[in-house]
Amino acid sequence: MVNKEAFLKQIKEGYTFKGESIKIGAAMLNGEVIPEAEIFLPLKTLNRHGLVAGATGTGKTKTFQMISEGLSDASVPVLLMDIKGDLSGIGAQGTANDKIAARYASLKMEYKPAQFPVDLLTLSEQKGIRLRATVSEFGPVLMTKILGLNDTQGGVVAMIFKYCDDNKMPLLDLKDFIKVLQYVGNEGKAELQKAYGNISTTSTGTILRKVIELQQQGADIFFGEKSFEVDDLMRISDDGRGMISVLRVTDLQDKPKLFSTFMLQMLAELYASSPEAGDLDKPKLIIFIDEAHLIFQEAGPALLEEIETIVKLIRSKGIGIYFCTQNPMDIPSSVLAQLGLKIQHSLRAFTAVDRKAIKQTAENYPETAFYKTEDLITQLGIGEALVTLLNEKGIPTPLAATMMLAPRSRMDVLTDGEIDNIVSKSKLTSKYNQVIDSQSAYEMLTAKLQEAADNAPQAEAKNQKIAKPEESTFEKVANSSVTKSIIRTAGNTIVRSLLGSLGLGGRTTKRKGTNWF
Repeated sequence: MVNKEAFLKQIKEGYTFKGESIKIGAAMLNGEVIPEAEIFLPLKTLNRHGLVAGATGTGKTKTFQMISEGLSDASVPVLLMDIKGDLSGIGAQGTANDKIAARYASLKMEYKPAQFPVDLLTLSEQKGIRLRATVSEFGPVLMTKILGLNDTQGGVVAMIFKYCDDNKMPLLDLKDFIKVLQYVGNEGKAELQKAYGNISTTSTGTILRKVIELQQQGADIFFGEKSFEVDDLMRISDDGRGMISVLRVTDLQDKPKLFSTFMLQMLAELYASSPEAGDLDKPKLIIFIDEAHLIFQEAGPALLEEIETIVKLIRSKGIGIYFCTQNPMDIPSSVLAQLGLKIQHSLRAFTAVDRKAIKQTAENYPETAFYKTEDLITQLGIGEALVTLLNEKGIPTPLAATMMLAPRSRMDVLTDGEIDNIVSKSKLTSKYNQVIDSQSAYEMLTAKLQEAADNAPQAEAKNQKIAKPEESTFEKVANSSVTKSIIRTAGNTIVRSLLGSLGLGGRTTKRKGTNWF
């Protein structure tokens, strides 16, 4: 009994905050839910990023669906990456069942189904509000990192951007970028070399292959107009709740390059466009990235470094990033070190490698006298998780095995009709779903090359009309190769005689391979 009282006291002291917070569940001890041991997330520290991890089927996706609902109620906008497709259900009211009823009875709470204000976004041909960005917005540095180019190839990319800027040729989509690459390596090579220096055909060929690789993952759909404005992710609904933007990326699991490209561009744009905010009372935006390993598995060292830098710095903009993955080891250690909130669902120990990973995971959590963490990680049930976070003073809270709340919205996919209804009613649909193909580098270079081709026959005909005057007999003799050879021989003889009289050995003095005279 004393043990339970001590535990309850520790949890209450650790999870009571001065500022606004949202409840995510109640702590458990010896497998029993302690309803009074409520677990809250302080809004003030949610810009410190976080991790939701656990094996397949342990409830981690539903955990950040539930947290997103609490954030929306607190007027905090949310962006959700919907990899599996079921997060779209947050736009519809949930339904009670026996399992939910039993969970809420143990928590001594009442389950109240609700639906939330949602925008459905897409990077592909799926139904939703289209997200796009132009090549120009990426810039040469980011484009180089995304394509995985070396310094020499990156220099060519920088030169292409400079050439297009100097000649007022917008780079909007990959069609523009490819056209300029082809021009640089062929018709325009002499022009660009004169202004910007030598250009390696090998480099332009390599860059082109990398761009085609990106195209094969559907990047043509992403690059173009109209560019998505990141401010539209930070909107508040008409009823005062934070908008939940669900990015439908169910078809991108086999296109990790496109997914990581989008994520990096969006994070870079958010960082560049958001003013410094410091630690606000509540964040301006929270981003949940499901299946986060998809970002990192295709990222080369340069791209990974860029992601790490943005994660470290974007906190001061009032933006929090939360990674969801099966194993914490999927996230680079340099990124893990930046995460303030850790929610660990159950892990499975089938092999020696699994057991080693579980032991390493347990060592990352605060020590506690109430749990044997290494064993508990494998014993947690569905919808149960180990929780620790940073309090308002930046100090880690006590480790709490937590019975998590269930989402109040639907824990399943929306129907096609429901999706159509949400998309048609969104204020963003008319803004972004219109196809735009402005005049840009592709059209301008195509016109330039066509003009040159049209003028070529006229120039040739003009040259042919200019007849050379007929040479006189003297000119014909003087210009003949035989006459020139005789004169050159005589000249060399005279030179040798002159050099001999000057005491220089009486032999023809030459530079290597070339007569001096």
